[in-house]
Amino acid sequence: MKPFQWLAVVPCILMLAGPVVHNHVHPLILGMPFPLGWISVWIVLLAIIMGIVYAIDPANRGDAR
Repeated sequence: MKPFQWLAVVPCILMLAGPVVHNHVHPLILGMPFPLGWISVWIVLLAIIMGIVYAIDPANRGDAR
């Protein structure tokens, strides 16, 4: 696994670790309980990070056929 591909693993771990560490309703994130808000924020961030990994990966720079 290439070093830049580890960027895809970190958000997944943080997405699952946040609600376990801070399992309380308050603070509210956009009106949602903290665990749901935390996961929702990380889903958006994960999509952005996966786009960055896709752009950096040299395997995606081949000839377009």
